Amino acid sequence: MRAAALSVPRLDKMPGMFFSPNPKDLKETDHSPLDDKTQKRRPRTFGMDMKAYLRFMVPHLESGMKSSKSKDILSADEVMQWSQSLEKLLANRTGQDVFGNFLKSEFSEENIEFWLACEDYKKTESSLLHSKAENIYKVFVHSDAAKQINIDFHTRESTAKKIKSPTPTCFDEAQKIIYSLMEKDSYPRFLKSNIYLNLLNDLQASSLK
Repeated sequence: MRAAALSVPRLDKMPGMFFSPNPKDLKETDHSPLDDKTQKRRPRTFGMDMKAYLRFMVPHLESGMKSSKSKDILSADEVMQWSQSLEKLLANRTGQDVFGNFLKSEFSEENIEFWLACEDYKKTESSLLHSKAENIYKVFVHSDAAKQINIDFHTRESTAKKIKSPTPTCFDEAQKIIYSLMEKDSYPRFLKSNIYLNLLNDLQASSLK
């Protein structure tokens, strides 16, 4: 199977929807790209200074470590809030990216990509609902989808019927299932992962300098 007021691109690039970190940006490090399905190593973070680590975890982040008064830097307090709930984590743009990188390391990034696609879809103008609904369905929901999400047959069939006359809520049922899956399965592991703990520890250490 297959968030800190910081403005960074979203996870995956789909036409008219949202954007992802460019895999080329990861070439600045000596690590293998997280989306390389042929390698199951998790990204190494030990030995990296904080600025380099943040650039690795959140490509395009150029601010590095700044004064705690800056509005452009991720703080330890904000990262600690991610552990309160998955909702808190996903409400933060940077949190979305860091969690997304963790999911890539577990080869389940389709879950957050689908969740983000649904969030974007709900804000879509009515004239574009049909094309976006078809795109999301083909990429994530269809039985032969390249990034097929793990939902039951009934929900898959129900969603297929709903997109024929799309509304902003036609993916809600499937989105709730995927959110619940991430909340119960991936999110607890994320909070215990090196990706999260190293980031939090380095931010806490930096705040003491």
